[in-house]
Amino acid sequence: MTRDRKLDHIQLAFDSQTDFAEQDQRFIYEPMLAGHPTDEDDSFLFLGKMVRAPFWVSSMTGGTGVAEKINKNIAQACREFGFGMGLGSCRKILFDKTQWADFDMRETIGPDQPLWANLGIAQIEKLLKDKNEKAIVDLVGELRADGLIIHVNPLQEWFQPEGDRIEDAPVDTIERLMDRIHIPLIVKEVGQGMGDESLKRLLKLPLAAIEFAAYGGTNFSNLELMRENPEKQEMFQPFAFVGQSAHQMVKNVNRLLQEIGEPGCRQLIISGGLKNYLDGYHLTTLSQLPAVYGMASAVLKHATGDYSELKTYIGNQLKAFRLAKQYLKLNPDYDGS
Repeated sequence: MTRDRKLDHIQLAFDSQTDFAEQDQRFIYEPMLAGHPTDEDDSFLFLGKMVRAPFWVSSMTGGTGVAEKINKNIAQACREFGFGMGLGSCRKILFDKTQWADFDMRETIGPDQPLWANLGIAQIEKLLKDKNEKAIVDLVGELRADGLIIHVNPLQEWFQPEGDRIEDAPVDTIERLMDRIHIPLIVKEVGQGMGDESLKRLLKLPLAAIEFAAYGGTNFSNLELMRENPEKQEMFQPFAFVGQSAHQMVKNVNRLLQEIGEPGCRQLIISGGLKNYLDGYHLTTLSQLPAVYGMASAVLKHATGDYSELKTYIGNQLKAFRLAKQYLKLNPDYDGS
C-alpha cells in the first residue's frame, strides 16, 4: 500500500506542476503564522442579525414551477450554515398569491437568518405614482422578510420585449420611497454594476446595504437580448459589455468613503463575477465597509437537485474560505490587472 502511494506521488509530482502564469497575485501566502482553521463560532452582525458565514445568496428565482424547491434548498442551507438570502423578484405575488409558496421561505430559513423580499425599480416607481406604497409594506410583512431589495435594471427593462419604461432617475425614486415608508432597503444592480456617481448617491443614503451585482457574472441585460430577434441582438449587443467589475467597485467605494466622510450606508454585498471563495475572501477583505460575498449562478447549479448536493457545496465553500483567511494576506502591490 505504502509503495503504491509512493509510486503515485512520483507520477503526481510530474502532473502537478504549476506555471508562473497561473500564480494568483492577489495574495501573499503565510504558512508559518497559524494552525489549521477550526469550526469555532465566527458570528458577526450583518443586516441586523447575527450570521455565521460571510456569504449571501443573491436574488434569483420565483414563480417558475421549480422555484419553490430551489428556494427551499437555499433557505435550508442558510439556516444550517448561518447566512442570508434575497428572494427573486416578488412582482408576481404583489397582487396575486397564486405562486406564494415559491417565495414563502421564513419557516424554512428560520427566524434568525436574513430573508429579504425583492422588487424592481419600475414597480416601485409605479406604486409610488399610484400612491400605493402600502402594497410594498404588506408584501414585506406577509413574507415576514427583514426588508426589501430594490433591483435597478434600466438596461434589462429596455431590452426586455415586455419590459417597463423607467421615467425617473432610480435614485430619486428610492429617496421618495424612503420618505414614505420606513422599512430597511438594499439596492442592487442586475449584472453590470454601477459607476462612481451612482455609488456616491447611494452611499449617502441610510440604506441597509448596497449589493453590487457587478459585471462579470450573470448579465440580465444580455440575457434579455438573447430573447430578441437577431437584428436587435446585433444592434444592442455592445451594451452587454459595459459595466464595472466587483474589484473596481470595491476600490471605488473605498475611495468614495474618503470623499464623503461618514456614509449613510455602511454594509456591502459584493456579488457579480465571483467564481469562488478566493474571490470572496479577496474582495471582502479589501473592502473598508463590512461586507459579505454573494454568488448566484454557482449556487443555483447545486440547488436544483437534492439538498445534500447544495449542502456539500456550501460546506466546502465555507471551509475553503476559512482556510484562506488563516493563511493568505492581501498583496498590497496587486492592482487588479
